[in-house]
Amino acid sequence: MLQASTIKFLKDLKKNNNREWFEKNRKVYEAAKADMAALVNAVIAEFAKKDKTIAHLTAKDCTFRINRDVRFSKNKAPYKSNMGAYIVAGGKKSSLAGYYFHIEPGACFMGGGCYMPEPDQIKKIRQEIDYNWDTFKAIIQHKKFRSCYGDLDKSEGMSLVREPKGYEKDNPAIDYIKLKSWVATTPLADSDLTEKGLVKKITNAFEALQPMIIFLNEALYE
Repeated sequence: MLQASTIKFLKDLKKNNNREWFEKNRKVYEAAKADMAALVNAVIAEFAKKDKTIAHLTAKDCTFRINRDVRFSKNKAPYKSNMGAYIVAGGKKSSLAGYYFHIEPGACFMGGGCYMPEPDQIKKIRQEIDYNWDTFKAIIQHKKFRSCYGDLDKSEGMSLVREPKGYEKDNPAIDYIKLKSWVATTPLADSDLTEKGLVKKITNAFEALQPMIIFLNEALYE
């Protein structure tokens, strides 16, 4: 669980996203950062029972910096108004498919997958889905996956308009072959953040996603 003070800090930061305010509240931020780290470490410890490849990780390996890279962004706000952790064997900079949870009051979620992979990785994943469509179909239609996520994210920008070169329109897997990222997410209520069952709620969501993560990483390892 997170402390109410962490949630309040993120709400206040969203309203006061400037360096002067942040420096005045640095001690509050440091406390929130430590609180988030404790949550990430608890999630790793719990989910490592299901996925031993992450057992060596710590919060530092998985948690993103709060400073924003504003060099190529129209939004010049210096800080993120969220805290996030990407849990995967290679750490947060890994290009492998992994698990993610996002803490942002009013917009929290959990899930994961493979987000914006490189062109050669996209090719591998599309080929794996094409060659092993029955296996992939069974994974994304499994009762546990469906009840948690519904489907992969097919929102605007996540998929090609036309089928990629080498694939036909009538391919039964075409909706998933056309994707540019293979990601599934489910909302996390603000009310869950300060509850004792938060770690279990996150790891249960990760467990529902695990077969897809394994499938994607087997494609990337080949």
